Amino acid sequence: MDGNGTPPPDVRLLLVDDDPAIVRVYERALARSGATVETACNGREAAERVSRCAFDVIVSDIAMPEMTGLAFLKAVRAHDLDVPVILITGEPSLESAIHAVEYGAFRYLSKPVVLQELWETVLRAGRLHKLAKLKREALDLGRGATRLGERAALETRFSRGVERMWMAFQPILRWSERRAFGYEALLRSDDPLMSNPAEMLDAAERLDQLHMLGRNVRSRVADAAPRAPAGAKLFVNLHSADLNDEDLYSFSSPLSRIAARVVLEVTERASLSDVRDVASCVARLRALGFQIAVDDLGAGYAGLTSFTQLEPEIAKLDMSLVRGVSSDPRRQSIVRSMKGLCDQLGVLVVAEGVETPAERDTLVELGCDLFQGYLFARPGRGFESGL
Repeated sequence: MDGNGTPPPDVRLLLVDDDPAIVRVYERALARSGATVETACNGREAAERVSRCAFDVIVSDIAMPEMTGLAFLKAVRAHDLDVPVILITGEPSLESAIHAVEYGAFRYLSKPVVLQELWETVLRAGRLHKLAKLKREALDLGRGATRLGERAALETRFSRGVERMWMAFQPILRWSERRAFGYEALLRSDDPLMSNPAEMLDAAERLDQLHMLGRNVRSRVADAAPRAPAGAKLFVNLHSADLNDEDLYSFSSPLSRIAARVVLEVTERASLSDVRDVASCVARLRALGFQIAVDDLGAGYAGLTSFTQLEPEIAKLDMSLVRGVSSDPRRQSIVRSMKGLCDQLGVLVVAEGVETPAERDTLVELGCDLFQGYLFARPGRGFESGL
């Protein structure tokens, strides 16, 4: 019986410590209390065990050869977001405690550990683990998808997403000439948990890896550029954080070497308030040979801020203006006016998100000539003409 007068649960526990004497003491005490105990003598062996088997609770020493308890905890989170990990240390420190919390340790105990306290902690951890699994099942029923969880798991999945990332290219057509004007590079990953670009960007932001992700994107676009049709522009999306990355302005960076054929897209959906001296950033990019485009015109942040700060050569009408434009006089009026004003400012207009011949024909009547959308081609690994 436990302290509440109920039979102890069947807790499958993994005990990890490089000291055989301590392992024997803990193992006997926990087994007597009702746990099914498996042991590992170091973090590496334990990590391999966790990758193959599921446990209700894990108890691990921090100071171990080959792999510390904190490194083991991080490895555990790559496979299991919920299993409680109880860390034990003979040399407690603020730094190790902070890392333990960051990677989701359940408890942080100092040696010598009172065996009754250890069992009570294991018992509570096992119960909370069952509750966590039920909550996740309920959440998955509602969302139909696996959530990204603690930092360690997010780091691992983001890393896998980057390893398996690739660039898709969608054509931008000059309709009057029936040829490809350019191609927008779009982030993709073959990792199933990072297949949505928004998930990759969200993970990069949460992990403070936006600069790293942006550099990877730009490098891969540069690698693909020789396969693009001669004369076609390459449109590359920038996160506002990229404008604070000095690598973007380096003469030796991969994308700078082909700057003359690159259009850098900055979305109107994000604020530029965190960018240091936008005008100076844009001037430096133009000095390298890049052109600038405002993406999602007509969505997100209203007003003239993006135009006055970026002074773009190209503006891309947001698909919310394009969808249904053939049957909506208000959308037609807005598009006609935007196109006329952009013409006066010397700014090329791209209508993106074109999905039907009726939308295309209406946009032609409104003065548009540059188009992008599923009507012509979906993003793909190669450079399709879209015609």
